[in-house]
Amino acid sequence: MMLFDTDVITEMLRKRRYEVGAISIITLIEILRGLKTEKREKVKKLLEESFDIVNINNQVIETYCSIYRNLKEKGLLIPDADTLIAATAISNNMTLKTRDKHFKELKKFGLKLAQLK
Repeated sequence: MMLFDTDVITEMLRKRRYEVGAISIITLIEILRGLKTEKREKVKKLLEESFDIVNINNQVIETYCSIYRNLKEKGLLIPDADTLIAATAISNNMTLKTRDKHFKELKKFGLKLAQLK
């Protein structure tokens, strides 16, 4: 199954396009935090009805911590939200669809990335 990053979901919403897949709870939060209060509930419902929402569980936490420690030891830090999204994809054996280039650094941890057109 495909896990969509926040940038991909934002583009889908803007272009009124849809693809079957899932989003991390982190992506849901990232999208909702940028919305005005009066739009938040409607968009939340739309996203929850359109995509499987993948929550953070112990496996995601362990994967995140391992990636974080490894990156920190090498002096390479990626935003926590993105590291959590990558850990979600890795832990759930999902392919991440994103345009963010820094995710390429996480392929060595088992992250599978979708080819974008």
